[in-house]
Amino acid sequence: MKYKIKVCVLLLLIFVFTLVQYVEKANGPVLAASGSTFEQQLHPLLADEKLSGAVLGISIRQAATGEIIYEHGGDIRLRPASNMKLLTAAAALETLGENYVFKTELFTDGVMNGDVLTGNLYIKGKGDPTLLQADLDTLATVIKNKGIKTVVGNVIGDDTWYDCERYSVDMIWSDESEYYGAAISALTIAPNKDYDSGTAIVDVTPGMKVGEGATVKVTPQTEYVKIVNLAKTVAADGKKEVKIVREHRSNTITITGTIPVKSSRTRQWVALWEPTVYTTHVFKNALQAQGIKHVGFVKAGKVPNQAKLLATHDSMPLSQLLVPFMKLSNNAHAEHLVKEMGKVIHGEGSWEKGLEVVENTVQSLGMNPTSLKLRDGSGISQIDLIPANELTKLLYAVQAKVWYPAFVHSLPVAGDSDRFIGGTLRNRMKNTFAAGNVQAKTGTLTATSTLSGYVTTKSGERFIFSILFNNFVDGDSITKIQDDIVVLLAERE
Repeated sequence: MKYKIKVCVLLLLIFVFTLVQYVEKANGPVLAASGSTFEQQLHPLLADEKLSGAVLGISIRQAATGEIIYEHGGDIRLRPASNMKLLTAAAALETLGENYVFKTELFTDGVMNGDVLTGNLYIKGKGDPTLLQADLDTLATVIKNKGIKTVVGNVIGDDTWYDCERYSVDMIWSDESEYYGAAISALTIAPNKDYDSGTAIVDVTPGMKVGEGATVKVTPQTEYVKIVNLAKTVAADGKKEVKIVREHRSNTITITGTIPVKSSRTRQWVALWEPTVYTTHVFKNALQAQGIKHVGFVKAGKVPNQAKLLATHDSMPLSQLLVPFMKLSNNAHAEHLVKEMGKVIHGEGSWEKGLEVVENTVQSLGMNPTSLKLRDGSGISQIDLIPANELTKLLYAVQAKVWYPAFVHSLPVAGDSDRFIGGTLRNRMKNTFAAGNVQAKTGTLTATSTLSGYVTTKSGERFIFSILFNNFVDGDSITKIQDDIVVLLAERE
């Protein structure tokens, strides 16, 4: 009888032990933090009413081993928003290399007769998303240094390095003129060193007196952009309400509203309708600034086979380009990189071929392609789908790559006010142990907020995390919940 009781007790203990093991395997091990379990501390954050009805994906791994130590919905496919850029950056570094540069080339099919060039000038873009007006000025000096004072022929922009599709498949019409929805062209220009390619900066300042029209400045300035200025200067105590709108399928920008006298400027980046011809106009202006007269038209076209190469401009290397791309979450850079990978690997600068490269590359880095839905390189699509566990899997694998220092350096640093260090995290997690510590990529779309990256705890342990929130209604303080989760990790003793 006693023997049977002992056997029953033993069997009961084995059952309980097995059940505990099963539960831990199903729910993930618990991460201890500050005297209580991480799960216990996490519960009130995830119970916030702002997350009611939302879909959550959370994955946390040890950076040293890749072991998942906590997950919540980690295998659910969710919209990554700009966390998609983690895949694009990793694929670009792996396939193109951190020293890769984009080229812009200057050709002519003309002949010189004294100081007159009779024939066309061609500026051929090969995808550089960081081309500036200053770079076109430098190319224009090549013409001047050859003694050319007049060009009798057309100035032609060649964007055939990529296909002619300007917008990714899920780009919505209302984003067309927004800086984050800029058209993609192999020949494009950025207005300043934020490198928002395909855009122009519109500055609106008050007139000298009440009743005067506002003053409008466009950078870079060309006749290709038409300004309709209906904004008025009002009294100092009047309302500042300026609206800047570009018409669909044109580069006519209308400014309406009021701006008080002596008030600060209103500045807006406006994505342009046809960046190829716009860039070519900027180059024509650069020629004129060098004292070179132009007799002919400005248009898009293709460099003929017999044309002679005059000069080449190289972009910054990819390792440097990643900084404005990732820190400022530049959508156009992502799409340029996707098309460039398609061009280099498959000979076709398209989203289809580029995304094929991205998918194959991240699969080689351990991601499961059957878990992914990839529609663009930036994450602006509402149809991109990635599970949190797959993002942490990628962030674990890239640590072994020679280009990892460039990759992690490009991630925004929490709480650092420098835009090119803190980036999109510069105003988050300030005055916490996460500040200056967390390196992570943010992501934001309507009803979507994401954060994935690396954190080092007080005890010196390093973790990889991915926090994906989808389908919430009240977006206020959603990022605060993500930050509080990461701070819990950072403060672990």
